[in-house]
Amino acid sequence: MSTKNQISVEIPLAVIAEVNQKLQDCRTLLAPYLQGLTKEEKESMFKMGDKTVATVQKVKSYMETNPEFIPNYMDKVEFLKDEAVVTSLTPLGNLVTQLSSDIEDTVTIAGSEALVSALLYYGTTKEASDKGVATAKPIYEDLSQRFTKKGNKTKPDTA
Repeated sequence: MSTKNQISVEIPLAVIAEVNQKLQDCRTLLAPYLQGLTKEEKESMFKMGDKTVATVQKVKSYMETNPEFIPNYMDKVEFLKDEAVVTSLTPLGNLVTQLSSDIEDTVTIAGSEALVSALLYYGTTKEASDKGVATAKPIYEDLSQRFTKKGNKTKPDTA
């Protein structure tokens, strides 16, 4: 039986190490500027989306051309800082999201293919063990612990 192979790559350990270091460097560079939130804090805040980003940018433009409408109680400097952070971090967030998605997809494909192959190997050790091949039996017994069906689990003795 042949299996479909969707991915056939070998990522050099040096590449993985370099990417990991560069991602750590990015995290270190941004750490002084980033903040974390609790789930509750996230839920209680207004969220910016595509439409609201455009609204904030339009307000910024109007503030420059019509400053007479800026309320006295509004901190214009902080508004401009916040808008600049959103404008500068959004492309980085988009890039990280794309990278994360590509990594997850690649792991899913390679993991699926590896698991199918592992199941094929397990099947041949089971067959060999059933036919009395002595060297297959310990392999099959070891692997069978990992491939038990959920419905076939027996309860441990409590006596």
